[in-house]
Amino acid sequence: MIREITGFSNPLVKQVRQLREKKHRRLSRRFLAEGLRILTEAHEAGALPELLFFAGDHDAHPLVAALIEATQAAGGEVLRTTPDILSKLSGKDNPQTVVGVYPERFTPLDDIDRGVADIWIVAQALRDPGNLGTILRTGDAVGAGGLILIDDCVDPFSVESVRASMGALFTQTIVQARWEQFLPWLRAGAGQLIGTSLNTDNDYQAPRYESPAFLLVGNEAQGLPEPYEAECDLLVKMPMLGKADSLNAAVATAVMAYELLNQRRARG
Repeated sequence: MIREITGFSNPLVKQVRQLREKKHRRLSRRFLAEGLRILTEAHEAGALPELLFFAGDHDAHPLVAALIEATQAAGGEVLRTTPDILSKLSGKDNPQTVVGVYPERFTPLDDIDRGVADIWIVAQALRDPGNLGTILRTGDAVGAGGLILIDDCVDPFSVESVRASMGALFTQTIVQARWEQFLPWLRAGAGQLIGTSLNTDNDYQAPRYESPAFLLVGNEAQGLPEPYEAECDLLVKMPMLGKADSLNAAVATAVMAYELLNQRRARG
């Protein structure tokens, strides 16, 4: 059964709108995802919303109809509403076709099976949601096992991060940990820790990387702290032939991730 919501004063509209704020996401352990492409990517990855909002007669679209059917079959609730209310939920003047509410997708560090992938991305103190979302997309593209967020990073479940991930949020394992937790866990098993840094002369294409490789990238402004660099098995840097001394964090991650992937491909 599809429920109709047409009033801005409906308590559910207020509750869902509040998920745009971090404190409410943390309290409810829920987050918002917007747009047919992202929700379809989530569906294909096996994730369905607890609440699915759509406007007007958009259920005539085959992808929306598939989302509605799958959400109801999984026990979720489907709500038909107005474009204006969808706009209020998403915070955008041009509202998306659909908006979904999902449970948070954090995985405990100790539940990670490092052997399922050759590449893992580790990000320390990232601040920009666009960078975080783009790094998730890169991880998906290179077949990484997931993204391990170290120390105080931007919320991966913010609307901006989810939007920038373009659905990769639902295909990548996401972990939160302190450095003091991560390092002992890493050293308890196989894994080469590779840091990107300006404090080295090692060209990023020179080493033969091991598997699994844990690619460690630092904060956009400060890079990696010196004690973190000291714990890396390798420090590498990319050549900068112009006036800029470094790449954007998400771009640098993508360059390094594809170097790791290409070495795997070369070795068959």
